[in-house]
Amino acid sequence: MKDLGLIQVYTGNGKGKTTASLGLAFRASGHGFKVCMLQFMKDCSDYGEVKAAQYLPGFVVIPVGRHDFVDLADPAPVDIELAGKGWEQAKKTIDSGEYDIVILDEINVAMACGLLPAADVAAFLTAEKRNVEIVLTGRYAPPEIIAIAHLVTEMQEVKHPYNDGVAARQGIDY
Repeated sequence: MKDLGLIQVYTGNGKGKTTASLGLAFRASGHGFKVCMLQFMKDCSDYGEVKAAQYLPGFVVIPVGRHDFVDLADPAPVDIELAGKGWEQAKKTIDSGEYDIVILDEINVAMACGLLPAADVAAFLTAEKRNVEIVLTGRYAPPEIIAIAHLVTEMQEVKHPYNDGVAARQGIDY
């Protein structure tokens, strides 16, 4: 029996938010769960999770952003448009009944920089009880999301190799 329906949040300035959600997806896949990850503000076929998804039965990764960085202080109209379309797709995915877990990767950042209204996301996620676990990742989780979540984990950076000049590494950071 699948006991699902909680809202989980992985946020904070430390590394590991997406990685934690992927660990959950990996574990769930091992139990036969169907998992969909929608990646807001991302569109890169070179990410390890996109490549690995083809090997995990029932795990799908869908990019709903673009490959370029988003100016968080002044998002481009295309970023607002893509986030809106991505959110519409996310709502359909959540309500489809096809998946046991839906991961909204980087949606916290999308809300925090004004690509999506946090109040609308929170209202949708709490409008009805669903038999689907929903995971929201990204820095800057809005207070509206923290308030409705059943689990909130804040990643805290203590030390990071980037500060010593180490660039993002394939297979480790992406």
